[in-house]
Amino acid sequence: MDVDHIKVFIPSKDYEVSKRFYSQIGFKGEFVSDALTLFENGDCQFFLQNFYSEDLAKNFMLQVCVLDIETAHSLCKKATDKLKISDVSIETWGKVFYLWGPSGELLHITELRKA
Repeated sequence: MDVDHIKVFIPSKDYEVSKRFYSQIGFKGEFVSDALTLFENGDCQFFLQNFYSEDLAKNFMLQVCVLDIETAHSLCKKATDKLKISDVSIETWGKVFYLWGPSGELLHITELRKA
């Protein structure tokens, strides 16, 4: 099997709020259907779905690798529809902060240490 790319489907409790949240943190949405929006930033894409399962949302995690963690943190702090955001912490492999989206999904925003 030769995989070209993978896109994740993120659940949303309130579809309009979630669309606004992902726009606030730098993704551009493109209408796919009444129940699906394709979001992208650079070469990275995911689907936001108009579907909610509490168990799925509470256990959903996504790593988003960025080039400048301080810029990303500043932008994400301004997002009005986030549930919570952590401070930036330094790890052995790089830097990270945690951002909880409006449906409870957890984004690990990371800047990996350069080799």
